[in-house]
Amino acid sequence: MLRRTFLAAGLAALAGLSAGPAGAQDKFILVQSTTSTENSGLFKHLLPIFTAKTGIEVRVVAVGTGQAIKNAANGDGDVLFVHAKADEEKFVAEGGAVKRFDVMYNDFVVVGPAADPAGIAGSKDVVEAFRRIAQAKASFASRADDSGTHKAELDIWKQAGVDVKAASGGWYRETGSGMGATLNTGVGMGAYVLADRASWAAFGNKGTFKVAVEGDPKLFNQYGVMLVNPARHPRVKAGLGQQFIDWLLSKEGQAAIASYKIGGEQLFYPNASTATN
Repeated sequence: MLRRTFLAAGLAALAGLSAGPAGAQDKFILVQSTTSTENSGLFKHLLPIFTAKTGIEVRVVAVGTGQAIKNAANGDGDVLFVHAKADEEKFVAEGGAVKRFDVMYNDFVVVGPAADPAGIAGSKDVVEAFRRIAQAKASFASRADDSGTHKAELDIWKQAGVDVKAASGGWYRETGSGMGATLNTGVGMGAYVLADRASWAAFGNKGTFKVAVEGDPKLFNQYGVMLVNPARHPRVKAGLGQQFIDWLLSKEGQAAIASYKIGGEQLFYPNASTATN
C-alpha cells in the first residue's frame, strides 16, 4: 500500500513537471522582421530586456521585408516589424494587420572599395552617385530579394533613369540574399552595395570598403511595427503581441532602442509618436 502511495505521488509530480514547462513554452510570440534588425544585433540587445520584464519570449524570423509581409499575410506570425512604409500601409489597408506605428529610423549608405571606380566617394547625392556607377559600369551588388533595402535601391535607380534589368548579369549583380551575404559578395567582387547603416556597422568583413555616399534625405530609413490581424488569423496571440508593440512604443522601449550602439555609434533613432509609461 505504501509503495502504491509513493508511486501515485511520483506520477503526479511528473505530470506537474511536464505541464509546467509546456505552459511556459506557450508564452512566446513570433515576430516577422527584417535581416537588418537581426544582423545589426538590435534584437539581441532588445529582446532580453523585454523578456525579463514580461516573461514573454520573442522568436524572430529574419527575412527581407517583402517576404516578412507575405509570411504575415499567411498568418505565420503575431507581429510584423519591417521597413517599407508604403507596403506596410497597404498591408494594413488590406486588413492584414490592425494598425501600423512608427518605431525608429536610421539611414542607408552606399559602401564601396577604396579604389572607388565610379568616383562617388564623399557624395551626398545618391541619385547622381547611382548614375555615375551605371555610366562607369562599375560593379554593383544588389540584394534583389524584395526587402526594404532592395525596394529603396530600385527606387533610386528609377530616379537615376537606369534600367538595371538590362544590366543584370553584367556590372549589376543580383545576389538574392540578405544584407550580410550581399555585403560579403560585394566585398569579394569589389562591388558597390546599398546597405542599412546598422548592418554595415555590425559587418565584420569590411576589407578596404568604406562608406562612399551618405547624408542624402533620400536615404532615410523608417521602421514600423504592427499586430497581425487576429480577426483574419485566429491563432495570432493578440494579447502577447500587443504587449510587445506597446513596450517598443513606450518610453522604456524607445530608450532601449536608443541605447544600442556599436563602437559608440548609435544605430537606430526612436521616433514613436505614442511613447508612454
